[in-house]
Amino acid sequence: MVVDVQDRLAPAIADSQAVQDVTKTLLRAAAELSVPSIFTEQYPKGLGPTVEPVHQAATNAYVVSKMTFSAARETTFMDVLADLQCRQVLICGMETHVCVLQTALDLSVLGYEVYLVADACGSRDPMQRELGLTRMRQEGIRLVTKEMVLFEWLERAGTEDFRSLLKMIK
Repeated sequence: MVVDVQDRLAPAIADSQAVQDVTKTLLRAAAELSVPSIFTEQYPKGLGPTVEPVHQAATNAYVVSKMTFSAARETTFMDVLADLQCRQVLICGMETHVCVLQTALDLSVLGYEVYLVADACGSRDPMQRELGLTRMRQEGIRLVTKEMVLFEWLERAGTEDFRSLLKMIK
């Protein structure tokens, strides 16, 4: 799940390009491994669509517009999640301490296993990002990194998937 990596928000995010680069790698790997992807867009009329290079990294991603900070409070998003029959949700995006945080906490309360990709999350203010990460950790959200995710998805070396994704890791 990619939360609000949008045209008018992304330029204001500290280390935005690094967040986008990690997000693109995760999306390309997800596409290769047939892991479904969902994008949320907070008030796209005002903040624009998902940043094009990030959007292009995914194939067949669902896009859900929202006005609530937590995507879990949007019926359309929850319908998509139910249709995918996912019980685990991997989250990255912007802003860590607002939409990412509220979505992660709500999904956790609803019984989903929530994993936050810490190196693929950003906020305008680095302190807000750190406090958002701290709060999520305190609330039981599992913090992971891009490499943790990729190697867990792969499970083993020596496969075609491993060789393909290894290029993304290096």
